[in-house]
Amino acid sequence: MSGVQDELLRTLVKVANALRAADIRFALTGGCAVYARGGPATEHDVDLLVKEEDASKARSALVAAGCRAADAPENWLLKVYDGDSLVDLLHRPNEIPVTDELLDHAEELAVSSVSLPVMPATEVMISKLLVLDGHRCDFSELLPFARALREQIDWPKVRKSTEDSPYAEAFLVLVERLELVAPQLTSVQRSAS
Repeated sequence: MSGVQDELLRTLVKVANALRAADIRFALTGGCAVYARGGPATEHDVDLLVKEEDASKARSALVAAGCRAADAPENWLLKVYDGDSLVDLLHRPNEIPVTDELLDHAEELAVSSVSLPVMPATEVMISKLLVLDGHRCDFSELLPFARALREQIDWPKVRKSTEDSPYAEAFLVLVERLELVAPQLTSVQRSAS
């Protein structure tokens, strides 16, 4: 594990403890959730889902725990830094509001020295695929994720949830061609049969 990854894990423990102490419901998502579920480690940031009505309170709790608030140009998240480690408090990722029902999908897992709610691999994959667009279309992080956690992912649900995204479709074709997942008939193939 690199120094950056160690720092992210220390930050994750710190923010999880601070949010729990403030009685704020959250769930780990993004690259750290992939790592928590047995996938490759990330060096990016810590992504946490929080309800919109809890986002400001969560940021205040993290600032009280020693983090510093940062401006976010996007209106669907708040940001804090713990040293050099970025923490994103996502309350409306991909324009989908974080709700109690969404947070109910999280499973309590041990990560480093803390137990915390972690989103299922299926939900994390859906979220990561829905972010893809003409400016962000790099599969290099997604392929190791798909390979490592393929048995934990409900691929039909991923296909259904991302069916309007040509970028997600391209990724799904790629993982099928690489034989990471079983191939599915596309709508074009079904109509031709």
